[in-house]
Amino acid sequence: MSPSAENTDAAPIPSGKKANKKKLPHVDVSEMLLFNEAISALGVVELPLQGKQFTWSNKEQPPLLERLHWFFTFAEWTSCFPDTSVKTLSMETSDHTHCLITAGSNIPKGGGIFRFENYLMEHEHFLSIVQHAWSLPNLRRVIKAWQSHLSSLDVNIANVKLIIIFLSLLEEFRDLTLEEWNCRKLLEDKLLLLLKQQRIY
Repeated sequence: MSPSAENTDAAPIPSGKKANKKKLPHVDVSEMLLFNEAISALGVVELPLQGKQFTWSNKEQPPLLERLHWFFTFAEWTSCFPDTSVKTLSMETSDHTHCLITAGSNIPKGGGIFRFENYLMEHEHFLSIVQHAWSLPNLRRVIKAWQSHLSSLDVNIANVKLIIIFLSLLEEFRDLTLEEWNCRKLLEDKLLLLLKQQRIY
């Protein structure tokens, strides 16, 4: 049985930054108690959220931040996979934070595999590199060596996401400056472009 994720807007009571600026819907305490009783009856265990404290933002300046998502699993699952965890990812272009559920695995990772990146064909030096190496006995080795000196598309995407995550975490403790807010917006646009390239190639 795999972990399950629940969007529990009903319980517990939403907690957020600057919640007083938002008119929260009426909270029915009896429904909250029924929900908590159902959770207890099912015997599910809450998975702690690692990373960001909030999972939703109205993306305004100043922002309204809320925790809208909770994650649960069963004791049988955590017994088999004790390293199961939930980690927040970058918010990217959505107003909801993506969350990644991972489970521990003993499967070894392969190494030393050459993977040709299709986007290299769009590089300005691609044809000259191939023409130079075409007569060599190991074209693969030449392209691999050249590719290792370039910043891969995956690395660029990861770096942009990292900065977006940092700014989003910073926003949980204080309002972003106008420069920081604009920087994040530019990075989000850049990320869309990189993700589009990733889908094309």
